[in-house]
Amino acid sequence: MPVRTAEARWKGNLENGEGGLKLESGAFEGSYSFQSRFEEGSGTNPEELIAAAHSGCFAMALSDLLEKESHTPEEIDAKADVTLKKADEGFKISNIKLTVSGRVPGIDEATFNRKAEEAKDNCPVSQAISSEVNVSLEAELVG
Repeated sequence: MPVRTAEARWKGNLENGEGGLKLESGAFEGSYSFQSRFEEGSGTNPEELIAAAHSGCFAMALSDLLEKESHTPEEIDAKADVTLKKADEGFKISNIKLTVSGRVPGIDEATFNRKAEEAKDNCPVSQAISSEVNVSLEAELVG
């Protein structure tokens, strides 16, 4: 399976610094800052990117689960709201709320909701967020 890569660069201290995020695919490159992450400043932030990853993964997983039951969706619209809160030691993602609507011919609401729950529990991003994932580190001090 492929390895997906993104890069970040941060210059300066936490409150006055600035950074940039870039996807290896070239599909996105943008700036982020203390203001865009913890206030209402312009630019993106890691939590917004987690929301994008989670909603995209969830929508694809739900589509696949529905297809396996012979209910081909015409459209799945998914949204993830990621909540970042101040904790005792810094900040913490405290909640992720997934919201989904779908246009799926020939399916009843109970089946749709059951498959949505299954997708929520089993999409790879949900699994990574809700369990321990092996995170390795390779560090190098330069200059």
